[in-house]
Amino acid sequence: MKSVVALFALALSGWAQCHKLAEVNASSPEGQLLQQAGQESDSAKKLALLEQFASQYPQHEAVGWVYEQLLDGYVKANDADKALAVGDKLAAMPPECVETAQTTLKAAELKKDPDLVMKWSAKTAELAQKVVASTQPTEADEVEGWKARVDYARQVNTYTEYSLYATALQTTDPKKQVVLLEALQKRNPKSEYLAKATDIFFVAYQKTGQNDKAAALAQQVAASGQPSEDMLLFLTDDAAKKKDSEKVHTYSGKLVEVMNAKPKPEGVADADWAKRKNTIIGLAYYMGGKQYFNDGKLAQADQDLRKAQPLVEENAAIKTEVLFLLGLANYKMEKIKEAVGYFKACVAVKGGGAALQAQANKNLTAIRSQYQGVK
Repeated sequence: MKSVVALFALALSGWAQCHKLAEVNASSPEGQLLQQAGQESDSAKKLALLEQFASQYPQHEAVGWVYEQLLDGYVKANDADKALAVGDKLAAMPPECVETAQTTLKAAELKKDPDLVMKWSAKTAELAQKVVASTQPTEADEVEGWKARVDYARQVNTYTEYSLYATALQTTDPKKQVVLLEALQKRNPKSEYLAKATDIFFVAYQKTGQNDKAAALAQQVAASGQPSEDMLLFLTDDAAKKKDSEKVHTYSGKLVEVMNAKPKPEGVADADWAKRKNTIIGLAYYMGGKQYFNDGKLAQADQDLRKAQPLVEENAAIKTEVLFLLGLANYKMEKIKEAVGYFKACVAVKGGGAALQAQANKNLTAIRSQYQGVK
């Protein structure tokens, strides 16, 4: 009886197998086929011989071991479909192990299929966590191997988190992004990859109409001190809709602070960055000023809206509203000359809000009839 295990030793060093290759009679047809595959240096030909063995001897005790070689070979050859098919077969053949599941996960990544990545990320994490939770052996000579195995499993578990994150980055479907990142959030709320994905997560929630979840995520990030400008804009607008004055001013103030402190991103032209920065700061002052006006705090409204005015020049609709609110605030503070100036500027905006401009005209007519000499 001759063993063919040694024929594969060099080819498979560093990759652990769950299915061990028992001694096989090298003179038998199946033994000769395995021996031929072991001696073949060409990867494609080796795979073909292993496929032949799996096809001819599907019930052989060595077939699990052969499937593992096929799985590894298919992934190295970037053949995702064949690798996934073999991965499914191995999953139905005890014992299951971390290495096989992770290699199948890599096949799912090659396939760029979010659903399959979800499936195999979960399976791989489950197996890795079982290893991490395993009991330390009592035999002294087994402890070091167990520790190494546990450390490896921890690394694999972290990789499964990365896999969900990376796939969420790659897919353009916001629904898939939400599913992937919610799975990551559930698996490890403190994952370093979840922290890196907050902006994508936030936008995906918005695109899928899950504004409550978008708000909850943005609030969570804002509480940690690292919100993006888009999150703060969203939170300020959300607070305004809910008539929560305190939060409107908290978030709009934070937005101005963040944008003033934020450095220009690499690759963005100075002019483009200045335009974006000024626009966002202008929106912050506009929302804060509008809230002050709605609350009857006219002096504060006038202050914030004056700051917003030069920064919202390119947004005709908002520019119209800012000028209209400034006109009303100054009129109510009995600063008639300034009120008239703002109403005139409001009417003159090209492409502005027609309804507000019509009302500004009516206000001008009323002021002229009330105050003699006003033009």
